[in-house]
Amino acid sequence: MEEASVKLQISTLPNAPGVYQYYDKEGKLLYVGKAKDLKKRVASYFNKEHNNARTRLLVKKIKDIKHIVVSTETDALLLENNLIKKYQPRYNVMLKDDKTYPWLCIKKERFPRVFSTRRFIKDGSEYYGPYTNMRTVQTLLELIKGLYPLRTCNYDLSKEKIEAGKYKVCLEYHLGNCLGPCEDKFSEAAYTENIDAIRNIIKGNFKDSLHRFKKQMDTYAENLQFEDAHRIKEKIDVLENYQAKSTVVNPKINNVDVFSIVSDESYAYVNFLQISFGSIIRSHTLEIKKKLDETDEELLELAVVELRQRFHSLSKELYVPFTIRTEEGVTVSIPKVGDKKRILDLSERNAKYYRMERFKQAKIVDPDRHEKRIMAQMKKDLRLSVEPRHIECFDNSNIQGTNPVAACVVFKNGKPSKKDYRKFNIKTVEGPDDFASMEEVVYRRYKRLKEEGQSLPQLIIIDGGKGQLSSALKSLDRLDLRGKIAIVGIAKRLEELFYPNDPIPLYLDKKSETLKIIQQLRNEAHRFGITFHRDKRSKEALQTSLETIPGIGEKTVTELLKHFKSTKRIGKASFDELEAVIGASRAKKVITYFQTIN
Repeated sequence: MEEASVKLQISTLPNAPGVYQYYDKEGKLLYVGKAKDLKKRVASYFNKEHNNARTRLLVKKIKDIKHIVVSTETDALLLENNLIKKYQPRYNVMLKDDKTYPWLCIKKERFPRVFSTRRFIKDGSEYYGPYTNMRTVQTLLELIKGLYPLRTCNYDLSKEKIEAGKYKVCLEYHLGNCLGPCEDKFSEAAYTENIDAIRNIIKGNFKDSLHRFKKQMDTYAENLQFEDAHRIKEKIDVLENYQAKSTVVNPKINNVDVFSIVSDESYAYVNFLQISFGSIIRSHTLEIKKKLDETDEELLELAVVELRQRFHSLSKELYVPFTIRTEEGVTVSIPKVGDKKRILDLSERNAKYYRMERFKQAKIVDPDRHEKRIMAQMKKDLRLSVEPRHIECFDNSNIQGTNPVAACVVFKNGKPSKKDYRKFNIKTVEGPDDFASMEEVVYRRYKRLKEEGQSLPQLIIIDGGKGQLSSALKSLDRLDLRGKIAIVGIAKRLEELFYPNDPIPLYLDKKSETLKIIQQLRNEAHRFGITFHRDKRSKEALQTSLETIPGIGEKTVTELLKHFKSTKRIGKASFDELEAVIGASRAKKVITYFQTIN
């Protein structure tokens, strides 16, 4: 049972970057790993033989798999680093903080220095990163220093010492790498403006700096200094392609709990991210089964208390999607923009992934629960009075007005019921008239169901906009079924849903399961109708070709196709084979015809 549970967890993992965590039967963390594709990476542990005995032992011990979804591979690398340091799992290599990733520091001092460091010191300085590649840090520093000459000395450049003439400009000044603030050759205000510009570069706002770089490149080019121009061009390319901000780490966000919630008719899912010095050190999603019609606010307040107690959190600030009540002394923030909002969005994304996985698992293990949830959701989304357990969808097919046909596909309990599909040849309509064709097939379908005493659907979907919907309604009126069956039209272009007597269409969430089922119905009706239409055209084309043979009529063509199944086989048949079906005289005519065209 445990092994099946692990396989089930793997089958529902997302194909997204993130970090996975393996636990043993006692809930102890065994291993933390990163992946570009979580599902493929985790599955690889279980679908092959491992040469390493330690890996085989690890796989044998795994009884539970958890994961955290992130935005990029870089984020996964940083998060893996943080979790390994925090929990030191038995099967991971040991990571020490003195060999961690580099940061960019803007030192808290007069005329601040900007430099790379692997030490995070709480002295009020600004730290950005960490970066996974030291080359990136060096490139940024080169770019920054190339644009904005900064001091590199560690002197105390207080106003008093500068005025007292305690310092002399060094070689860096004479080389043009520093503007000499130590001798008051560069004002503090101008230096601060440069630091503000540098801060924007580090944060990823390159617009102003890129403009200055391009001007510098153009100047070099005009002066025929092409090597220098190319060097600046390479730096511009690096800046344009580099994204300095990370959703995983922002050192200004410290000791914060992040909560988000997604819910449906029956369940709510609350994700909890714990942030320490800008790093995610814990992620957990709580599933709550609704008993009454609880609001998201009520459920989130309940979950916040439960999760903070369960994980012994003492954080004094919460990031949440809306206002909630919580314990005294705790600040509740509702981020709208920036890094805080990105972390809240990441939490919501993890909650949504968890919900999708639970749906997939439920579909495999408990199909009845999955079916009930889908039906309840469709009833709510489509504003129906009953659950649409039986849905029928109509589509017309004609090409240049020839062979007009229609198709009706049937879904029961959210799944195709192919034995109930029906095809219609249009009988009463001349030419390509979609509206009249829709009116005809809807009338014929439900007239027959009424006469035979069969069950009627709870929902009819018409593939088309207001015109097709109005035509279908005429048929329901004639059959006295108006108001007894819900009916909507779906327009192809914008996925608009039209209701009778309502000029304003309904737009469903593009990712909603209800819209996906409606699209599946519409696509299935289209496929079924097109296939029928092609078959009919092909059959007629074949019959027309054979009927051009002198002395061969419709009845003979039907006999030949019934016996040989296709025109190709008729063309390859021997005289004796043809004679046995249609007689010697007509067989000779068929043989002559095929000899002529070949």
